[in-house]
Amino acid sequence: MPKKLRAKKQTALRNSKTPPSKGIATKKKLPGKTQIAIGKKVDKTLETAMFYGFSPVATPRITKEDIVMAKAINENDSNVKSNKCTISLCPEEKIAVLRTYFETNMQTLPHPVALYFKGPIISHPITDENEAKEKHVGLEIIGTTKSIAEAMVIKTACEILHGEGYKELYVNINSVGDKDTMTRFTRELIAYFKKNVNAIHAPCRQSMKQNIFEMFECRNEKCIALCEGAPKSISYLSEQSRVHFKEVLEYLESLDIPFKIHNYLIGNKSFCTQTMFEIRDLNEKNEYSQPLGVGLRYNTLAKKTGMKKDLPGIGISLNFKKLLKESDMVRPSTCTQKPKIYFIQLGFEAKLKSLQVIELLRQAKIPICQSLSKDKLTAQIAQAENMKIPYTIIMGQKETMDNTVIFREMATRSQDTIAIKDLATYIKKKNL
Repeated sequence: MPKKLRAKKQTALRNSKTPPSKGIATKKKLPGKTQIAIGKKVDKTLETAMFYGFSPVATPRITKEDIVMAKAINENDSNVKSNKCTISLCPEEKIAVLRTYFETNMQTLPHPVALYFKGPIISHPITDENEAKEKHVGLEIIGTTKSIAEAMVIKTACEILHGEGYKELYVNINSVGDKDTMTRFTRELIAYFKKNVNAIHAPCRQSMKQNIFEMFECRNEKCIALCEGAPKSISYLSEQSRVHFKEVLEYLESLDIPFKIHNYLIGNKSFCTQTMFEIRDLNEKNEYSQPLGVGLRYNTLAKKTGMKKDLPGIGISLNFKKLLKESDMVRPSTCTQKPKIYFIQLGFEAKLKSLQVIELLRQAKIPICQSLSKDKLTAQIAQAENMKIPYTIIMGQKETMDNTVIFREMATRSQDTIAIKDLATYIKKKNL
C-alpha cells in the first residue's frame, strides 16, 4: 500500500478510535436493527422490502473519518483525483454502510445480510421539511457476489416505486467488471481521448486530467458525439464478469423489467465493481434528469478501508418525490409476523423464477423466508430448521419447467405439488 494512502488511513482510524488492525470494524453491544411490533403500522416501502427479506436498520451517517478515508482512496487512484461522484454515489456513503455493518456486529449473522433504511446517508439527519417533499430509501445486500443479489435489489426497488405511484419504470445498466477489466478499459479510454483531444470541449480537457470518466457527463455536443465512439467497458469484461452480467440481464428479462445497456454508467473507479444501474421513470422526458434510484456493486471497498479481506456488497439509493398521500403509504403490516414458510430453490432456472413466486406471495400478503444466494439444498433446509419454520416451498428444475412448486410440512415430510398460480389460494386454505 502506498505510504501516502497508508498514512491517511491510519489518521482516519486514530480519529475514529477504531482498532488499526481491523480497519473500520468496531464492536458495539447495541443492535443496529429497528424493532417493529407485530401488527404495527409501517411505511409501505418498508413493508415491501421486508417481504423480500430486507431487515430495517438505523440509517448510517457519514462521519468526518469516513470522508477522510474516501478522499485517501480516491487520491490513490491516478485516474480519479477529483471528489466528484460520476453516478451520484460517493465512496464515503458505502464506507458508512460498511462501518455500520461492523459496529453492529452484523458479521455474526447468517449471510448475506439484506438491509433497509429510510433517509439519505448524510452527515446529519434529514429535516422534516425535506422529508415532506421527498422520500429516501436505501437497500443493501452484504456478503454475496451472486448475481441474484442484483436481481433482488432491483426487483425490490421497482416494487417500492410501483407502490409509490411510479408505474412505468425502466433500468439503465452497465458492467465495469473486475479490477483487470477496469484497468484494460481505462487504458483504452485514456488512449482514445488523448488521440481525439482536439475534438474535446475545452473545459473537459482539464477535467479529464482529474477524472477521465467525467467525459461521459459532459453535455457539450462535441463531447457527446466523441463519447459515442469511445471504448465500452463491456467489451473488456473477463469471462467471469461476462457470465455474471449475463445472469443479471437474464433475471431482469425473467421479471419483465425493461432495461437498456447504458455504456456511460461507469461509476467511481476507486470503489465501483461489476454492475452499475439506475432506475428511471419512462414518463420523464429529460434524459439528463436525476434518476429515481442509483445502485452499484462495491466488492473491493472493504479491503481498501483497512479490512483483511474483501466483503462483497451491492446497494441502491432511492430518492423520489412523493406521489401519494401519507394515508396511502402507511398501513398495518403483515410482514412483521413471523413467517411459517421457507422458500427453497435449486438451480439457476429456479432462481430465475423465484422472485416471481415471492412477488405473487407478497401480493397475497403471505410472508416467507428465503436465502436465494444459497445453492445447496442442505444449507437451505438447515437454515429453515434453525429458524424453526414448519413449512417449506421447494422449486427445482422439474418444478420450474412445470410451473409448480412442492409444498412440504417439515415435521411429517408430507408434501403436495401445487401449480404456482394456485399457490396463494392453497396456503390461505391452510390458515398459515
